Amino acid sequence: MLNNYNKYFEEAILASRKNLSPIVINQVLKELAYSAIVLTDYLLQENKKDLDRMDPADPKYDRLKLTPARIEEIARDMNNIAKLDSPLGKVLSKKTMPNGLQISKVRVPLGVVGVIYEARPNVTFDVFSLCFKTGNVCILKGGSDAEFSNKAIISIIHEALAKYDIDLSFATLLPPEREATDALLGAIGYVDVLIPRGSQGLINHVRLNSKIPVIETGAGIVHTYFDEFANLEKGRDIVFNAKTRRVSVCNALDCLIVNRKRLGDLAALVKPLADKETELFADSESFDVLIGHYPSKLLNRAEPEHFGTEFLAMKLAVKVVTDLDEALNHIANYSSKHSEAIISENAGAIETFLNQVDAAAVYVNASTAFTDGAQFGLGAEIGISTQKLHARGPMGLDELTSYKWLIKGNGQIRP
Repeated sequence: MLNNYNKYFEEAILASRKNLSPIVINQVLKELAYSAIVLTDYLLQENKKDLDRMDPADPKYDRLKLTPARIEEIARDMNNIAKLDSPLGKVLSKKTMPNGLQISKVRVPLGVVGVIYEARPNVTFDVFSLCFKTGNVCILKGGSDAEFSNKAIISIIHEALAKYDIDLSFATLLPPEREATDALLGAIGYVDVLIPRGSQGLINHVRLNSKIPVIETGAGIVHTYFDEFANLEKGRDIVFNAKTRRVSVCNALDCLIVNRKRLGDLAALVKPLADKETELFADSESFDVLIGHYPSKLLNRAEPEHFGTEFLAMKLAVKVVTDLDEALNHIANYSSKHSEAIISENAGAIETFLNQVDAAAVYVNASTAFTDGAQFGLGAEIGISTQKLHARGPMGLDELTSYKWLIKGNGQIRP
């Protein structure tokens, strides 16, 4: 199986050994951002071919869809990446030992980065931009749902590389067939790290079958706790934004946890969600409070499976708790360790929440929609890592580097 793809992998290895100047790297990224805007009609035309094959009701449809505004945002992110300082060569530590050895620790590229993703054509731009800025080569395996979009994007990337006479293997798009995924999972000695980005099913498949190191960008099962001491107006806006801004993304809110002492405010807290046809799955206490105060066609009794579900749709679970401790326990039991939030004006509750919630991003009085590389000032992101080794949270430039030790001596030998 691997032999069918050896050519791609061997060329990627050779490209990873080439050093490009930061000036040229930034010029390519700016060129690519410009081309994305100029060729918007072409990108939309190819994207439409993919969209026409998918049911608009599919949660992946929104992720697959490109619009002029989204392309402008992608181009803006690439320009922002070009403006950022490169982490390559950054000295992380430096010391001189008693024997005179000068030891320093410096950032270097990971090497060849493989990324497996589903119906998310923006990932093709994002991964290339971040990898290219950090001296990495990327091997991309997009899903068949986005085949036309990804081919169009890689052609634009290759045109930008060719303009500066740069090896096109800095960005390789593998065929959409399943065999390409299997080959990438077994690319020992060719690919340094593999990053899955997509559904929990995809992530689990990669984790269980990959023979090379994996950085998980996990699914987002996101909670927001409305505390006893929460501000209603503030909370209403935060919950509305976190749930409805864009439901198909991993930082969208899935479960609203409400302190029992604030049940009287629950109807007002969720009222704006009805305007977006948000379906609620409420536990017994919240259901009884919401009857007559929320559209009956959108109000359902929660079943156990509604908690711990990433909806990726206009759906929201509601859970009533006695106190902060119960809220923390609920989050610990159901969280995917992506993004969690508390709405409160109590300093003690806030401090406890920040210290005890185990997630990549923990919020106070703010929408979880901000869990995003660009919003964190990283330019863009490879994904949101929910694991703890090497990278956690939005993966930007630093997270696409490793380090090596440089030791300078003057004839020292070890006794």
